[in-house]
Amino acid sequence: MKKLITFVSICTTVAILALPTAARNLIAQPDNAFQDACTQEAKDALYASIRGNLKTDQAKAYEDSKKYLACPAGAEVTEAQQKIIDYLKNFVTKYEAASTKETYRIKIYNEKKYEEGYAAGKVILATEPENLQVLVDLGANAYLLPPLKNAQLTAEGLGYAQKALAMLDSGKTLEKWDPLGSKDVAVAYLNYSIGALTLEKDPSAALKNLLKAAQFETPLKKSPYTYAYIAGAYETGPYAKLSEEYKTKFSGKDETPESKLMLANINQLVDRMIDAYARAVALAGSDTNFTQAKTGWNELLMQWYKFRNDNKTDGMDQLIASVLSKPLPPEPTPLTSLPATSTPAATPASTSGANPTGNGAAASTMTPAGTKPAGTAASTTAPAGAKPAGTPKPDRPRNR
Repeated sequence: MKKLITFVSICTTVAILALPTAARNLIAQPDNAFQDACTQEAKDALYASIRGNLKTDQAKAYEDSKKYLACPAGAEVTEAQQKIIDYLKNFVTKYEAASTKETYRIKIYNEKKYEEGYAAGKVILATEPENLQVLVDLGANAYLLPPLKNAQLTAEGLGYAQKALAMLDSGKTLEKWDPLGSKDVAVAYLNYSIGALTLEKDPSAALKNLLKAAQFETPLKKSPYTYAYIAGAYETGPYAKLSEEYKTKFSGKDETPESKLMLANINQLVDRMIDAYARAVALAGSDTNFTQAKTGWNELLMQWYKFRNDNKTDGMDQLIASVLSKPLPPEPTPLTSLPATSTPAATPASTSGANPTGNGAAASTMTPAGTKPAGTAASTTAPAGAKPAGTPKPDRPRNR
């Protein structure tokens, strides 16, 4: 609370609001004790204590100020007494406002009491809608909200993340980035929150946020969940759209240059999915926190790898072992002409079981139990292997 000291000026005579009636009712003392505490001598002692604690113990000064203000002013208030009352009202008001700004961060970062923290932050934003610090803090942690099963709160968290990121992109900044540590960390977590919370409704857009989140040196870059989400976004977004289009146009027909080109673009997306699942498996390693999820990721990796490699898994283990030494590939640029050596290994119509639909349908219908992203509805196109509700969250924003 030392940060609260700056708004108090001891050298000037200041003033504060009248204490709300509810605050007076908090004093549960016998009438005589109350009156004894409100004698002029007692009030003078309280005021002396307040002045003595303003720099060293503002919490004590605040409590004493509330006691002083709870006392009846009396029929006649001198000018000097009114100045003291106004001074204490001003202090209490500012102290409570500053305390709210500290409280929401403590609730979110230290106590992990997200509903309380977001409620306190919302109070601040009601009067300071452009408060970038509050928006960044709430937005960067928004991906942690779905397990609370509060749809409105999750939607609000997404809105905070989107607004904070837009403000940062427009050139706004903060003087201090604690406890996140830097602008890059904030941008990474804001993108991650947006990607995770929009993955089900708009996977193609979410993919861009998730890829951006993985670019910065944060715990997200080393979290297997990040890459499972990326794989799922590819699968249920651009791959689903393009493979459905392929099925509509070319299923059961002879191969043509146009069908070959579309297949080459599909294979680009599958290769990105393979890369992302391989990263998830590699980062999960032998950590028992990821045992169940890793099994699902590995199974999906094998399916898509076989799809691209003539139903074989030769080289898959080597891929897992080496994938983290390579940069994360960007979203592929659509091909407008076939590469000279393009000889696709498989087509959506002949996958030997690697693509569970067997005909280029939108996405895999296999979603391993317990791997549905937190907060999403049951769906055959849920990002397989994505982060389950209730699992540890190693990718939580933290001090750096």
